[in-house]
Amino acid sequence: MDPLNLVAQIAAIFGAVTLSVVAPFEMFFYARPFARKLLHVDTKNVDDARLWAFCIGARNLMAAAGTIIGLVMMWTGDVPTGVVIVMTASWYMLLSAIAMGAADLLGFWRPRGGSLTGVLGSGIPPLVVLIAALF
Repeated sequence: MDPLNLVAQIAAIFGAVTLSVVAPFEMFFYARPFARKLLHVDTKNVDDARLWAFCIGARNLMAAAGTIIGLVMMWTGDVPTGVVIVMTASWYMLLSAIAMGAADLLGFWRPRGGSLTGVLGSGIPPLVVLIAALF
């Protein structure tokens, strides 16, 4: 199996870094107004939402870690396994972004339409990885 091309690798790194930067705001700073503003979320009862915010942040870190681990494996010689891990993490990130957008369309996001930045920020990099991997 060939390694992922440079475009796919850069997109994978960008996606992993993005999720890694956002995760602490979800996991540890969600109770602070600046974090919710950054995340484009308006929560009336913060304590009720912290569990879900923490879990989403943890899942984001796992996806980012999987991506980086896959890239390192690919770069250090275990190309087939590394590529499979990066592709799996990319599918997870893309499908999670689609689920976030669907939740917004269903009216679960407050304010409605607030997920657009997150959907694009977390969905475009893995989409680029998956498309670039075809070439």
